[in-house]
Amino acid sequence: MNIRKSPVCPGVSSMKRNDKNAVSLAGEFAVLSQLALLNYDANMTLGRTKGVDILVSVPRSKKMYRLEVKTKLRRSDRDVAKSKIFGTVVGGWMMDRKHEAHVDPLLFYCFVIIWERTKKFCFFIVPSKLVARYVKREHQLWRREKKKERKRVKHTDMRVFRIGFKNEKYAIATPTTEEYEDNWKFRR
Repeated sequence: MNIRKSPVCPGVSSMKRNDKNAVSLAGEFAVLSQLALLNYDANMTLGRTKGVDILVSVPRSKKMYRLEVKTKLRRSDRDVAKSKIFGTVVGGWMMDRKHEAHVDPLLFYCFVIIWERTKKFCFFIVPSKLVARYVKREHQLWRREKKKERKRVKHTDMRVFRIGFKNEKYAIATPTTEEYEDNWKFRR
């Protein structure tokens, strides 16, 4: 594993930014720890061809949720992403065209930010229906704007899911931190 010593805490290691697998695993384990603290029965799935990262059982209701975890590493908790097309957002996570069709009331996405400087985590739990709608509209808007700029638009399966802020204006409906941060009750 690509590990380096932290200059702030000599005994503590931190991840190199280019080790995407380590970042993904850190996000999944962080989600599992939150679920355990909230008394959910949760298990990580294993394997390279899995369709879901974490299975979550709610003991009282006997419901079984599926969580797909997407994690990004950020340098500082003050970082935001700014775009002429998509506005100011807390973050954007790479998705695929296939996510436009993944709509299931028991499937949720947990978008995780690990703040490298403070070693803190932020969790945004969003229903699959909303993610599917957003990535489809996001891609349509991106294509329209590029065509307006008279830029050649190549076919791509790449999509980006973004989490915005309540008081910002967006060209398309954008989920916000206020709505989905720590949505551990799996509200739709």
